[in-house]
Amino acid sequence: MSNEGNNIVASNIKVFDFFSGCGGTSEGLRQAGMEIVLGIDNDKDSSETFQNNFNKHFPNVKFINKDIRKIRTEDIGIFVEKYKNNNDLILFCGCAPCQPFSAQNKIKDENDSRIDLLIEFARFVEAYLPDFIFCENVPGMQNVKSTDGPLTKFIELLQNLGYFIQPPRVVRAEKYGVPQRRKRLILIASRLGAIKFPEETHGNESLPYKTVREAFQDIPSINAGDEHTNKVKYPNHRCAGLNELNLKRIKSIKEGQGRKDWPKKYQLNCHKNYDGHSDVYGRLKWNEPSVTLTTRCTSISNGRFGHPVEDRALSVREAACLQTFPKDFVFFGSGLGSMARQVGNAVPVALAKIFGKSFVECAKLYLEAERNGKV
Repeated sequence: MSNEGNNIVASNIKVFDFFSGCGGTSEGLRQAGMEIVLGIDNDKDSSETFQNNFNKHFPNVKFINKDIRKIRTEDIGIFVEKYKNNNDLILFCGCAPCQPFSAQNKIKDENDSRIDLLIEFARFVEAYLPDFIFCENVPGMQNVKSTDGPLTKFIELLQNLGYFIQPPRVVRAEKYGVPQRRKRLILIASRLGAIKFPEETHGNESLPYKTVREAFQDIPSINAGDEHTNKVKYPNHRCAGLNELNLKRIKSIKEGQGRKDWPKKYQLNCHKNYDGHSDVYGRLKWNEPSVTLTTRCTSISNGRFGHPVEDRALSVREAACLQTFPKDFVFFGSGLGSMARQVGNAVPVALAKIFGKSFVECAKLYLEAERNGKV
């Protein structure tokens, strides 16, 4: 099938993005050619970001700004049935909040109500049997109550519903063209036949890893605490201010260095004779992927989130570039912290796009078999 044919197949896939956040998964699937029809998230700022960006491409896109636990399955029935009646294919994304399973979360609570959000997502899968399912989370999710936890229960449900499942696999985002070292657990499933994990595209004998330098290409300089004046060309290019001591600290280190390289007079008492948290207050390296971005990716005190050479923390725009959002994707919200949280929580766009192509390929093979009377 030609590229034009692939595009037709892709546009026939309608995306329902549960726990959408600001829309990293949706943006990747949009770039793969799919149509985004519904986003669901309980965060108000993420809702605003999602709607403002996707309304530009899909005027009829809908959004439900509500906790999934308070949404009935029938509440989205009108949307699902509309596309099923048109013989469109349906893809459900279920990238539930990852904080309960994250390695960054040192105090884990098995009673954390967010742990069962995947089971909440399962209600909608069971009710509507979407053609495709994409789930993404941190690797720690597979270890939570591993024998009877939410992931195990979800997989058992998919098996009982007749899905072809690719078992959850930990992937490295940098191996799929993301300029960031980021491990994620991904599960994909299909009712239309076997579906394959996409081949890695970068690293080893493939293309070289994308770097911070490539991600920041054409991003102009700004000072700590500033925002670029051209908000149309460089939206969200704003960064946190630094107090006098922290400004001296970051000025005292070079690209790739961190707090251990400070002069002794700048050392924190809590860091003396302590080897942990070595990344805090550090600068990124130009010619490597960045470290994993977190929800505090614009704060130098929360990780290696210092600009490689400028004396400041990353801007929201730079963090978004490391998550492979296009430069015209605008983040909305109540402040810098909210925007950083949206960026840090997002699925890297380039990663979602590559997996989107796997769904398109699966759909193409199914439709070809259907035309040939082999289904």
